[in-house]
Amino acid sequence: MGQFIYDNTAKIELEDRLLAHLQVVIGTKLRRRECFFFTWKEDTSVGGGRRSVWLNPHTPMQFKYHGSRTPQINPAWLDALAYTANQQTGLYIIREPEGVSAAALGSQSADLA
Repeated sequence: MGQFIYDNTAKIELEDRLLAHLQVVIGTKLRRRECFFFTWKEDTSVGGGRRSVWLNPHTPMQFKYHGSRTPQINPAWLDALAYTANQQTGLYIIREPEGVSAAALGSQSADLA
């Protein structure tokens, strides 16, 4: 399990593969200087509920991976996550779309520009 750490005040544990996809989507939006909310469900070990943070280019954040290998990027998942990030509610975690063949994934990463 990797971690997304926001301003040393908010932390969420995520699978490395999901974390890699979030990093691409968040990085793309912040490179464009687009600010937005990122919301996730808190683990019951920290009280449960939801947490939302306002992502902007000026707040430090870290993507800490457990493994040393870069996960394969699924362009369809990037598109789906980017779609949520562009809505009023902001970015939230969704499942990886099913039915995308491994051959279609290759080792490519989607250009969200």
